[in-house]
Amino acid sequence: MGVAGDRGVGGPVPPDRVVVGVDGSGPSRAALAHALVAAARRGGRVEIVTCYVVELHQLGGVPVVLPDLAGTREDAAARARALVDELRGDGSLAHVPGLPEVEVVVSAVPGPAAQALVDRSRDADLLVVGSRGRGGARSALLGSVALHCATHAACPVVVVHAGAGSDRMRVVVGDDGSPGARAALVAAVDEGARAGTDVEVVVAYAIEDFWLDLTTVVVPPTQQIRDELRDRTERTVAGILADRAAAGRPVPAVRTSVVPGHAADVLVDRAGADGLLVVGSRGGGMLRGLLLGSVALHCAIHAPGAVMVVHPREERGGPHPPATRAPEEGRPAPSVPA
Repeated sequence: MGVAGDRGVGGPVPPDRVVVGVDGSGPSRAALAHALVAAARRGGRVEIVTCYVVELHQLGGVPVVLPDLAGTREDAAARARALVDELRGDGSLAHVPGLPEVEVVVSAVPGPAAQALVDRSRDADLLVVGSRGRGGARSALLGSVALHCATHAACPVVVVHAGAGSDRMRVVVGDDGSPGARAALVAAVDEGARAGTDVEVVVAYAIEDFWLDLTTVVVPPTQQIRDELRDRTERTVAGILADRAAAGRPVPAVRTSVVPGHAADVLVDRAGADGLLVVGSRGGGMLRGLLLGSVALHCAIHAPGAVMVVHPREERGGPHPPATRAPEEGRPAPSVPA
């Protein structure tokens, strides 16, 4: 599958590029399976990034011991290729159209995984990472690599937990009327169309119990709140679907659910382990000033399946400078200073 032309420059459009981090852990295996399915549905290609640590050792005046960098790099790449072969033979993925033909390249690079993956997100369409890796913090609910990528990547990021199904048939997305939520709605509709499945838009609401004299507060009836939230969301969805139809793109079925409860808990419950949960990076809550909002963070930590975190376009800050590429498989490694 060749790549011709540049995005936005004219000529043939290159296939979508799905980048995935692999380190041999259970969540990274699930992430690779998700990446292969995502690339098959996009007609795209997969770049596997597997990182290894270069350590220099010096003992009391003895010259520095240089590791076998070429051997380490090749071993890391070989393990990644073997995992691809294993997943291609997995019966649960055999029915995914186009999966055997997905082009896969392996980049085995030295250094920390988080920065290598963020660098590659700058010209990627999707970045997929496991929820936890093999590092020292692997006992945490959300690993440092996943958190760094979900916060700083320049493209949508899917965080995949080890128990997630690789071929999701449901797409769930949260809406709170914010720019981040609209970006998530657009991404969820895209995913639903690619997967040939319905999209459920979930609007959560909570009527807080405040410690004050409620005779001084006018609270609309619950049904009025539900109707207004549904109307707002359905207008937004209708506009997104109309734009797709006008562009000749497939339009999935979308339904809206207005559910009582706090957004983070409601979304995790609705998505389950077999759903792809799509959330905006920041919402309309009190923590909207953070790079990764509290709802998105909660979902990335606690959802048992896969969570796609989408940043609004204005959050991405326009064109990114060229990524500083670490050496890829087959390229000479940099010299290591003595």
